Amino acid sequence: MATQKSKQPAPDATRRSEKSRRAIYDAALDLVAEVGYPRTTVEGIAARAGVGKQTIYRWWSSKAEVLLEAFLDLSEQAAQQAAPGQAYAIPDTGDLAADLKAVLRMTVDQLKDPRFEAPSRALAAEGVVNEQVGRVFVAKLLEPSLQLYVDRVRAAQEAGQVRPEVDPRIALELWVSPLAQRWLQYTGPISYDYTDTLVDYALHGLAPR
Repeated sequence: MATQKSKQPAPDATRRSEKSRRAIYDAALDLVAEVGYPRTTVEGIAARAGVGKQTIYRWWSSKAEVLLEAFLDLSEQAAQQAAPGQAYAIPDTGDLAADLKAVLRMTVDQLKDPRFEAPSRALAAEGVVNEQVGRVFVAKLLEPSLQLYVDRVRAAQEAGQVRPEVDPRIALELWVSPLAQRWLQYTGPISYDYTDTLVDYALHGLAPR
């Protein structure tokens, strides 16, 4: 009597798609770090990821969109590592200066990390000439990060450590903008001493009168 062949489980399309997506993320980040953004192509990403070019175009319309999504994913992973299982927030120890210095030191480390630096610079440059990429980069990555500073400054206002009339959104630019400009335009080295000094200078002007 013939025995009935056992059925093989059907391939999990969702798992396969996620595996391909992750491979594409890694390939995009690796290539930008290795050869630079101008020389990175959709064809190169596809070859590195081991997928067809049509797979990439099924999900994204350009290499900029691939890199943007890959970098957002990388940033989310970093945030989860910093605060597993919860939304990241700037710590509130009651010492505003110490808290700002600590988070800016973490930012310096990230900006110097080749895996973050290459895509950050590429997306910052692309965002200047590609309005759509620029808007998404600001909305999904930059603004949420800036909001963390807003929340911390507001907490300091409630604690009487910052004048109540100070606009937190403008205040944060006193330490975030100089760091970003120095890093993007290579106008000087970025270091812990530099960001600590930015905080000291900023808070000297924000302290209660």
